[in-house]
Order: sequence, then C-alpha cells, then structure tokens
Amino acid sequence: MRNFDLAPLYRATVGFDQVADLLDRVMASDMAQPTYPPYNIEKTADDTYRISIAVAGFSADDLSVEVKDGALVVSARKSGDDENRSYLHRGIATRAFERRFQLADHVRVTGAAHADGMLHIDLEREIPEALKPRQITISRDAPSIHKDVVDAEKVN
Repeated sequence: MRNFDLAPLYRATVGFDQVADLLDRVMASDMAQPTYPPYNIEKTADDTYRISIAVAGFSADDLSVEVKDGALVVSARKSGDDENRSYLHRGIATRAFERRFQLADHVRVTGAAHADGMLHIDLEREIPEALKPRQITISRDAPSIHKDVVDAEKVN
C-alpha cells in the first residue's frame, strides 16, 4: 500500500484539520477490517440511526460504550468467570474486543440498551438552526429598478 505525506495539506489549509485527520485514518487503517463482533447499522427515521452489535456471552457490566474524539468506541472485557470451566466445544466467542465507529458532525449518542445478546446504540443527527435550510420571503413592494436607467436610444 502507498503512503502519502499529508504535511503540505496541513500547511496550506486553515480549519480543515478534520478532513486531513480523516484522510490519515483512512489511509492508516489496515485493509483487513475486524469482523468480530458482527454488527448492523440501520436508519430508523430521517435523522435517527441504530447500531446493533451481537455480544452473546457478555453481560452489561462487561461492555463499555463511550464517545471520544468524534468516534463511538464500543469495547468489552470478559470477567474471569470462565477460568474454572472445562469446555468440550467452545463456539461462542467471548474474547475482548474494541470496535470504533467514526461519527459524522452533529451526530450524538442518545442511548444504549443490552437485551437478548444484542447491544443497541441509538444515534441522532441534530442539525443546528444555522445550518438548516430556510425560506427567504420575496417582497412584492420592491422599488422599481428602471427609474434610474436611461434609455439607450435617447442617448445616441
């Protein structure tokens, strides 16, 4: 894989640090993305989303959900309850994991719930009033533009 030096981009731009950081993260990430634990991302309404992560074998106390540096970080550490058990077949993976989801601007986590081996994290996009489209009214009593215009035939 190629490595790109983004130092000139940092020097030539002001206020685009997030774009450069995003490019750095994309290019620095490994091509082999982790597949454990499996997850779904669904759009539940126009501005709300839900991330559902399969966390079979983990209790709510084993899981951690936090937002830091514009990313949602979900991690799990299994307590040492399984050390005394002897398995004939172990098909349910309960290994520790950390999964990161990069959040877009104005997206916040509204809640998390653990039920039936699934961790559900609800997200909501809140667009500030300044960024929302607004309707501009057109006034019908505008002054006439033509009163200061001189007719071209009269001048020639």
